[in-house]
Amino acid sequence: MTFAILGYGRFGQAFAGLLQQAGYPVRAFDPQARVPADLAAPSAAAAIDGAAWVVLAMPVPHLRAALRALRPQLHAGQTVLDVGSVKMHPCATMDELLGAAIPHAGTHPLFGPLSLARGEPLRTVVCPAAQHPQAAARAGALFRTLGCEVIEQDPESHDRAMAMTHALAFFIAKGLVDLGVDDGVPVAPPSFQGMKHMLAAVRGDAGHLFAAIQRENPFAAEARAQLLAELERVHRQLLADADGDSLAIPAPPA
Repeated sequence: MTFAILGYGRFGQAFAGLLQQAGYPVRAFDPQARVPADLAAPSAAAAIDGAAWVVLAMPVPHLRAALRALRPQLHAGQTVLDVGSVKMHPCATMDELLGAAIPHAGTHPLFGPLSLARGEPLRTVVCPAAQHPQAAARAGALFRTLGCEVIEQDPESHDRAMAMTHALAFFIAKGLVDLGVDDGVPVAPPSFQGMKHMLAAVRGDAGHLFAAIQRENPFAAEARAQLLAELERVHRQLLADADGDSLAIPAPPA
């Protein structure tokens, strides 16, 4: 059961390693990256030839063009997965270009090279295509063999959740980094440790990911605007010398 990985950036490399550790044969192609000789295919067509799984691991903005080029070589005996951090646009693109003919599913592995290095628990979101529920079931089973907890979601619910979590985390981290706040600050209180972890995680992701998470998620702009409005409200409260009770951070619900 060979895997063709198209895109060998940070996640493509990490995913290839995870698959190999589980005993799966892997071929990879990426004209922009150096792929190890034992994995390298000379072309995308060569990578997918005979592969049971085709993993689209290129940057999300490049997915449509790549899938158009690949479509003539794909057949119904293969399962196509994307692994992007947003799901509505990639899933719609796969539905459009692959349709009923080629089994496919959207996936978002909620881990990366840093998570794997730390041995953190692994989770993956699977977004089934309406015409290919069995492809989603196979994808879920695959990720479970890799040690992942699998969460099934529709693409819109996924992107709404990611807008309020993933996109905001990257947005805050980008602002802190540009401000000069670094995860290597030698003197920091315990309250900064969680933020330090966030900065390290964001720095460990591919450079193109920030723009993709913000621009390809249709709900990210609204989430950023809501955050900025709320921060401005708190800022004005502080300037107005509001009483401590109104400024207190509420405890989590019981």
